[in-house]
Amino acid sequence: MQASEKRTSLWANGLIWFGAALSLAEMQTGTYFAPLGLGQGLAAILLGHLIGCGLLFGAGVIGGQTRKSSMETVKMSFGQKGGLLFALLNILQLLGWTGIMIYEGALAAEGIFGSGQSIWCGLLGALIILWLAIGLKKLGRLNAVAMGALLVLTLVLSFGLWGQAGELQTPDEVMSFGLALELSIAMPLSWLPLISDYTREAEKPVRATAVSAAIYGLVSCWMYMIGLLAALAWGETNIAVIMLKSGLGIAGLLVILFSTVTTTFLDAYSAGVSSESLFLQAKGKIIAMAVTMLGTVGAIFLPLLDFTEFLYFIGSVFAPMVAVLLTDYFITGRRYEEEAFCGHNLLLWLVGFAVYRLLMLTDLPVGSTLPAMLITMLLCLAVNALRSKESPKEIEVH
Repeated sequence: MQASEKRTSLWANGLIWFGAALSLAEMQTGTYFAPLGLGQGLAAILLGHLIGCGLLFGAGVIGGQTRKSSMETVKMSFGQKGGLLFALLNILQLLGWTGIMIYEGALAAEGIFGSGQSIWCGLLGALIILWLAIGLKKLGRLNAVAMGALLVLTLVLSFGLWGQAGELQTPDEVMSFGLALELSIAMPLSWLPLISDYTREAEKPVRATAVSAAIYGLVSCWMYMIGLLAALAWGETNIAVIMLKSGLGIAGLLVILFSTVTTTFLDAYSAGVSSESLFLQAKGKIIAMAVTMLGTVGAIFLPLLDFTEFLYFIGSVFAPMVAVLLTDYFITGRRYEEEAFCGHNLLLWLVGFAVYRLLMLTDLPVGSTLPAMLITMLLCLAVNALRSKESPKEIEVH
C-alpha cells in the first residue's frame, strides 16, 4: 500500500470531528449560558468558538505538517523529557473526560429508559471499547452510518425543541459575559492536545485541519445553542428531560448512546497515543481500553456532573502550552526536541499558567484564555530575542 492510501481523507477527518462535537457535554454546557439571555448567550457562544477553533486550527496544522502526534509536537518546544509532563497531564485530562462523558451519557439514558445508571455506564464503556477494537482506520462505513443517524436525530431534536418552545424566560441567576466566553472557548481548547493525533494522518494536512476545526466549531455551536434554548424555553438543564420534551423517546436514547460513544472514543484513543510518548513500549490501543475501563468505574462511583471547573483547569494548563508551541513553530522557528528539557519554555508555561489563574479572579470581559495566551506569546518572543542569535533549526514541513 502506498503512503497516499494510508492517509485519511477530508471526509474522514470531517466525520471524526462531527462526532467529537455532537456531545451531551456540549449541550449541558450550553444550558449554563441561560442567565445571559438569548442575544448575549449566542454572542458568547459564537465568539468563544471563533477564538477556540482558531487555536485548534493552529495546533492541528503543526501536527499535520510535521506528521507528529499532539504530544510529539509538544516536545518540539519543551524537549524530550519536558514534553512528558504534558503527555502525563493530557492522559489525566482524557481519563477525566472519559469518565465525565460516560457519566453524562448514562445519566441521560437512565432518565429516558430507566434500568439503572450503572448498567448504562457498563454498556457505554463496552461500546467504546468495541469502537477502539475496530480501530480508527477501519471504522469507515460504521462511523459514516453512526454520524448520519446522529445528524438526522439531532435535526429532529432541534425542530422538536423549536416547535414546542414557549416564551423564552431568562433565569434570575447572574453570569458575566467574560465567564460565558471562557466556557465557550474552553470546549474547543480541551481538544488542542488531541487534534494532531488525527491531522498527522491526513492526506492534505492543512485542508483537513481547516475542515476539522470548521466542522467541530459549527456543530459545537449547534449543541451549545440547543442547551441554551432548552434552558430559556423550559428552565431545564436535564438532558433526558430535554430529549423527552422535544418529542424524542427511544430516538433520544440513540442520540445519547451514539454521541457518547463517538466523542469518548476520541478521548480514549488519544490517551493511548499520548501514552506512546511517555513509554516507547506502550501499546496505544491497550492503554486506550484501560482508560475506558477506568473511566467507566469512575462514572459509576464518582459524582461527575458539574465539570465547569475541570474545563477551566484544562484551559489554564494547555492554553499557555499551545501559546509557546505556536510561537516557536510559526514565528521564531526554534526547536528543542533534541534537548532533554527546554528550561526557559517550561518556565514560560508556568508563568502563563499562573497568569491564567490570576486573570480568572478578575472576570475580564474577554475571558482569561486570550489575554493569558497573548502575554505568554509576548514573553516567549522577548526571551527568544534576548537569547543567543544562533540560527534556529529549521522546522521540517512535509
